[in-house]
Amino acid sequence: MVNIEFMKIQRNKVRKSISIEDYIKASKKGNRMAEQELLGPGFHSSDRVHQSKKLYSRKQKHRGEEG
Repeated sequence: MVNIEFMKIQRNKVRKSISIEDYIKASKKGNRMAEQELLGPGFHSSDRVHQSKKLYSRKQKHRGEEG
């Protein structure tokens, strides 16, 4: 008898589906939180500026063969 009443309650509930916007918003929030756990709070760049090979450097490892 309890199962029949429970099924009636389940049938009468309105199921709410999440929209695509809500899904994207939750995904971005989760990604931000995961990144902050790894790297700490604040801004962290994901890409670095490409340095030219012609850029002068005094370091021995950058001098090449002549060094």
